[in-house]
Amino acid sequence: MSFAALLLAAATPAATPATVAVTFDRQHSTPVLAEGEADRTTHRAVTPRDPARIASISKLVVALGVMRLVDQHRLDLDRDVSDYLGWRLRNPAFPDTKITLRLLLSHRSSLTDGADYAIPLGESLRQRLADPRAWDKDHPAGSDWFHYTNLNYPVVASVMEAATGERFDRLMARLVLRPLKLSACYNWSPCDARQAARAVVLYRADGAVAKDDLGGRLPDCPVNTAAGVACDLATYRAGENGALFSPQGGLRISMTDLARIGQLLAHKGQGFISPRAFAAMTTPLWRFNGHNGMGENGEADGFFCAYGLGVQVLGTGGQGCHDDLFPDHRLRIGHPGDAYGLKSGLWVDPQTGRGIAFFTTAVADDAPNGRSAFTAAEEAVVARAKHGQ
Repeated sequence: MSFAALLLAAATPAATPATVAVTFDRQHSTPVLAEGEADRTTHRAVTPRDPARIASISKLVVALGVMRLVDQHRLDLDRDVSDYLGWRLRNPAFPDTKITLRLLLSHRSSLTDGADYAIPLGESLRQRLADPRAWDKDHPAGSDWFHYTNLNYPVVASVMEAATGERFDRLMARLVLRPLKLSACYNWSPCDARQAARAVVLYRADGAVAKDDLGGRLPDCPVNTAAGVACDLATYRAGENGALFSPQGGLRISMTDLARIGQLLAHKGQGFISPRAFAAMTTPLWRFNGHNGMGENGEADGFFCAYGLGVQVLGTGGQGCHDDLFPDHRLRIGHPGDAYGLKSGLWVDPQTGRGIAFFTTAVADDAPNGRSAFTAAEEAVVARAKHGQ
């Protein structure tokens, strides 16, 4: 099926997908796809410099921030995170098993998304983690069981805040975004009105607005608030609720800038994080053996086959694996994204230094897979980008 036919099957005419792809190597980046509208109301065409909510690729960027703090000896990957939080964090079913950043970043903490990971201003992380639904009662932290869990990253963000005394959005800007000269932000903070005016509106496959219909201006409040709670971040105490700025998926970034993160990975983090930190991020701590893990929706379909610290690894092979987005059997590092009708990817071949940063919108929740566990729409973007079309 052609790429155009795939898009037609995945979306109504009212929600023609916006699709952007930028390929890169260690020296250069090249926009190869930019089609569709970033905003259907104004008919603004999408460009490679327009920021989009890039979903779970946000986790990889958080991991870069963590590793910078590890290099500065402000965080320890294997220390009980209770020491940073100031209260005891334990799975109630395994009260003697400590939980560490290494386990949180690699989705082996025994947390689940059963209690929800969107914690508004006015509630605390500690309150949410007191809910038994937040925990896997059958698998302890540190076992060989992988459960992809968004809630891991609000915990990571809370630890980062507690260790530094800085709010997550500002901390990530200082540690990662500004040093890399990226025009990016979490939950639109601290982006400015010029960046908001270029926002990619996310649409669902039926044409409904899903996210970031900003009307050319920053949102009145960058975080969700509990009922009856005013948007007053001046009273927020760092470490109380790392979910506020959506570390698990709330990064707004253009594909031009995301490709720069890809180039950093292609250079093995040189000059930004230590060789030891890069190796820790990109070396799989878990590998799928056909029955020792599950994805976000509770399935074990071979989409996740190897995972490090905020980094998914493709092409490792193994029983039950179907992660071959690139049908060339080469190992790649990076992360996918999936939220609000958007599918995205940042993937780098560490041997050649070549990679791709992309997104496409208005993908149906039940969009068909292609030959791999990725959707046919994602496979089509990768195939077109490869040929520069």
